[in-house]
Amino acid sequence: MLNENFVIVGAILNLIGSLNYLVATIKGGVKPDRVTWLLWSVIPFIAFTAQIKQGVGLQSLMTFMTGFTPLMIFLASFANKKSFWRLGRLDIICGTLSIAGILLWYITKTGNTAIIFSIIADCLAAIPTIIKSYHAPETEDYKIYLLGSLAAAITLLTIKTWSFAYFGWPVYILIVTLLLTVLIRFKLGRLSSSW
Repeated sequence: MLNENFVIVGAILNLIGSLNYLVATIKGGVKPDRVTWLLWSVIPFIAFTAQIKQGVGLQSLMTFMTGFTPLMIFLASFANKKSFWRLGRLDIICGTLSIAGILLWYITKTGNTAIIFSIIADCLAAIPTIIKSYHAPETEDYKIYLLGSLAAAITLLTIKTWSFAYFGWPVYILIVTLLLTVLIRFKLGRLSSSW
């Protein structure tokens, strides 16, 4: 069990990965899907608010950072002409379902329910980037996701109260960021098509 102050180290790692991705976004080295990054900037703030209302302490910093850093990248994407705001059918479906999750949380106003719906909404918002990472890994940079997974793992190692309010969001972030890291770093879509 790590001291809870290690969450700050995780937040710094998350910020480093995000700043790297931010620079790559501005320079045109990556092509963030604006739909995903917009939703990734809004949804974690809901989970963060729910965690605060449920008494989650410093561990909620990781959740805050998973909303703050995508907001920076979303805004930076407008400086990159390669970024896209393509609203295909999948984007519309995932975005609509994400917004429905947010509305369901708003209606229920229950902390754990808010976290569950935030996880579902965030996961749905991630689908376009997961698919893009599978088919076009060169349009992404795995480092942001790798450092995000390290931040989530560090947060999990600091938890003393094992309730859903504490571990739900970090476990989800660990899973989705590891998936994106593997897809991008090892170009699994390219590998499977060469078989």
